[in-house]
Amino acid sequence: MNEGQAGTTTDFGYREVAEDEKARLVGSVFSSVATRYDLMNDLMSGGLHRAWKAFAVGLAAAKTGERVLDLAGGTGDLTAALAPRLGPSGLLVLSDINGAMLGVGRNRLIDRGLTDPIYPVQADAERLPFPDNSFDLIIIGFGLRNVTHKDRALKAMHQALKPGGRGIILEFSKPRSAVFNRIYDAYSFAVVPKIGRFVARDEGSYQYLVESIRKHPDQETLKTLMESAGFERVQYWNLTGGIVAVHRGYKL
Repeated sequence: MNEGQAGTTTDFGYREVAEDEKARLVGSVFSSVATRYDLMNDLMSGGLHRAWKAFAVGLAAAKTGERVLDLAGGTGDLTAALAPRLGPSGLLVLSDINGAMLGVGRNRLIDRGLTDPIYPVQADAERLPFPDNSFDLIIIGFGLRNVTHKDRALKAMHQALKPGGRGIILEFSKPRSAVFNRIYDAYSFAVVPKIGRFVARDEGSYQYLVESIRKHPDQETLKTLMESAGFERVQYWNLTGGIVAVHRGYKL
């Protein structure tokens, strides 16, 4: 793949598509599954996604009064977990490029009684509409793999962080055990799209989601990408045998 030049292609799952088409295709996927996204996460992971998110929130260590961006925040799970940690003097932005996902997230936060100090913003992760040095913490959960130019998104995150701020990336990764990886592959390709067909009425979108996980950089490659974007002291933690990893880096 040759990023950033006219006429080049990028991956959309296992397909190669024109770069300017990927955002539209990804948008169509998430618009289709938005209302059943959380239910599907519970079914696909056996509820483990809640533990993964709780670990990432704990690692983020948000403090009273901080300014936080939940990037590609979708239906608002991470936002809801972070909000009580910031208190009324903090600021929390829930952002997503997809209007349907952002709408579901906003409504669910309202239903939980969480509205202040939370602000929903429709935003592209590659072109964040915020001044440099705006946030103490930026967290992105299960969103980076859907971005066309991950390097641009990581640089945008780094720019939007204040000096001393930290970036947290929660994302599917590569299992450490070869045997476990084969079992995981068999489950993912045989079961997940079928769950998508019967529950979300959209097998194709979940076929893409499974494929997008396999195309995402592994733990060490993502660490290197973060360092290339300017992050320092980058570390990662494997969860559930490496099915998921949480990366943390700082803007120093």
